[in-house]
Amino acid sequence: LCLATSFAKHLFPVVGAQGTTALRVGFSALLLLLIWRPWRFGPSKANLTQIAIFGAVLGLMNLLFYMAIKRLPFGVTVAIECIGPLSVAVWTSRRLLDLLWLGLAVLGLFMLRILPLFGVQVGALDPIGLTYAIIAAACWAGYIVLGKRAGHLHGGMVVSLGLLSAAIVVVPFGIAEAGAKLLDPSILLYGLAVAAISSAIPYSLEMFALKRLSPGTFSTMLATEPAVAAIAGMLVLNEQLSVVQWSAIGIIMVAAMGSALTARPAPVVV
Repeated sequence: LCLATSFAKHLFPVVGAQGTTALRVGFSALLLLLIWRPWRFGPSKANLTQIAIFGAVLGLMNLLFYMAIKRLPFGVTVAIECIGPLSVAVWTSRRLLDLLWLGLAVLGLFMLRILPLFGVQVGALDPIGLTYAIIAAACWAGYIVLGKRAGHLHGGMVVSLGLLSAAIVVVPFGIAEAGAKLLDPSILLYGLAVAAISSAIPYSLEMFALKRLSPGTFSTMLATEPAVAAIAGMLVLNEQLSVVQWSAIGIIMVAAMGSALTARPAPVVV
């Protein structure tokens, strides 16, 4: 997933972050609609409303994430975004110990965002990009919570209709940014590949995971993503991070892993 997303960044100079998001989400929606054919499951009006809200949050999460990595290193963006799932884990647990993990994550964010204001050489980070990443983190938290609430519905129906709703949200931004460039055959083919690898398959698997795992457990499973993203950014995009940035990513990962290792086991239903 991280590797596919880093390759997607190569589309930014041609169609922008918004155009790339439109291709990724739009093609993902088409692929999953063809695979799952969600109309077969007869969703009710209430189901459709629930899925539409879930999809809108998913679309905003993707759009803001891509707009963030346009301005920030990939690993830094993923590290900040992971604070969203970690917040879900802390909220669902509500233990004093979990405040320690959330505090560590905030410390990592402090190192990335606040220290440069005091002249500490952290590495140049765009404040608008940081804002996008923080809002994307909130959207990721919402995606997990809303996805869990929709867990009683068929996973294929939720993810396919959810991505359709996401496409309705983000495609207009892509058209406004890139226009007719989105119809270039080579761009369409590249976008299709990115959509299949980085959205259609992962979101389908995540939807089924959300049905079987607690929000906290699912959230903390993502603990290694910042490091993977940072390495992918370094190898694929030649993004070099400072020592402080690597340290901040490490602290956020420790917070996520600590939350995972100390999480309460889910109650057994007999």
